[in-house]
Amino acid sequence: MTMQRRIIWFLAAVAWLAPWAALAADAPAPAPARSPLAQAIEQTQPKLVKIYGAGGFRGLEAHQSAMLISADGCLLTAWSYVLDTDYITAVLADGRKLQAKLVGADPRLEIAVLKIDAEGLPFFDLAKAVTAEAGTRVLAFSNVFGVAQGDEPASVQEGIVSVATTLAARRGVFETPYRGPVYVIDAVTNNPGAAGGALVTRRGELVAMLGKELRNALNNTWLNYAVPIGELRGSVEEIRAGKFIARRPDEAEKKPQQCIRLAALGVTLVPDVLERTPPFVDSVRPGSPAMQAGLLPDDLIVLVGDRLIQSCKNLVAELEYIDHEDEVKLTIIRGNELVEVKVAAAAGGKKP
Repeated sequence: MTMQRRIIWFLAAVAWLAPWAALAADAPAPAPARSPLAQAIEQTQPKLVKIYGAGGFRGLEAHQSAMLISADGCLLTAWSYVLDTDYITAVLADGRKLQAKLVGADPRLEIAVLKIDAEGLPFFDLAKAVTAEAGTRVLAFSNVFGVAQGDEPASVQEGIVSVATTLAARRGVFETPYRGPVYVIDAVTNNPGAAGGALVTRRGELVAMLGKELRNALNNTWLNYAVPIGELRGSVEEIRAGKFIARRPDEAEKKPQQCIRLAALGVTLVPDVLERTPPFVDSVRPGSPAMQAGLLPDDLIVLVGDRLIQSCKNLVAELEYIDHEDEVKLTIIRGNELVEVKVAAAAGGKKP
């Protein structure tokens, strides 16, 4: 082929390809590949829930965080005064506002399980939670400071697990009834409203639940921590199975002919002036079974056996199911310690 023919062939080819090249230029550019971090955030956000309940006075926030743990609306959150109301509102990631009911709680772990009426929800499978070690990069999701009122995404903070340790070594320093393993996080995660939020890996794997605000009583510094899901899973399963329940079901066992009375135990509660007055002990009669068992004024009764107690009325009602000759186990909060005592109203009371 002569040079002249080659030039003519090349110009013809360019003329034939020109319209296709113009079309290609007008076509939208392919979307850039999304990073694994962005994918983790996107898949985690729908599993977070904003909780609104009691509070709003004396500087007490009326909000906290929760995570979905079942497709039919079970929520895991922190056990706190925010839940001390019959009107708990759960706000989903899509902005839906649903009433939540307290299923039960375990004061020893400071966790609670709530239930909303919904189906087909994205959720964290607690059985698939992973463990972390020092140096693990993590993401903390929460309704910190209550800035997300509706369908706004939960706040996300990136940090590193500084150390996996236990709060048992801090007795008397950190004021919390929980004594067990925690992840200390190198990020300011434990602010008002963050309790109950989720700590996940950069791949979106659930690691832990964010704890409450926790201040060091010695140096006035704050601890940012989360409780491993492995420490909570067993108790969550027990709550869902009927232990540590908030109230007795309608088909409860029959009441005994003669039940335990607070007066027989030697206990007087604080005046029941509110709809849900917390069952604080006002006084203990000298020489009474309660005094012999070690109950003290200002003790807060949180469990009767495995039944969660939320008010003075609730305590009296729960005791109506215990025979007056039986020994009753009470779990109390004294200061920031959980204490268990056993009281028998009748001398030589039999074991349950």
